[in-house]
Amino acid sequence: MYAIIETGGRQFWVEPGETIHVEKLEVEPGKELTLPALWAVDDPREGRQPEPSRKAQVTVEVVGQRRGPKIIVFKKRSKKAYRKTQGHRQYYTDIRIKAIYFN
Repeated sequence: MYAIIETGGRQFWVEPGETIHVEKLEVEPGKELTLPALWAVDDPREGRQPEPSRKAQVTVEVVGQRRGPKIIVFKKRSKKAYRKTQGHRQYYTDIRIKAIYFN
């Protein structure tokens, strides 16, 4: 069973049991969350899409919160004595796909 979900402005191809990291969600670790599926298929061997009237839902469990690697942003203008350095670390949420089901 496969599904495509959207969270944080990005789309992810997921299957049950998989763990992915997405942009930070304001949910505590250990909690469950239900996300709507943009596309889903029951049996990957058949490869056919469900009818439009059938909506799929994806149940996920929040595993934890973490931060990504530090990114250095350096700006400089030649011959102008202008230099600016900034750093950034993005927050991420690790989620585990528990189940994909159809309504």
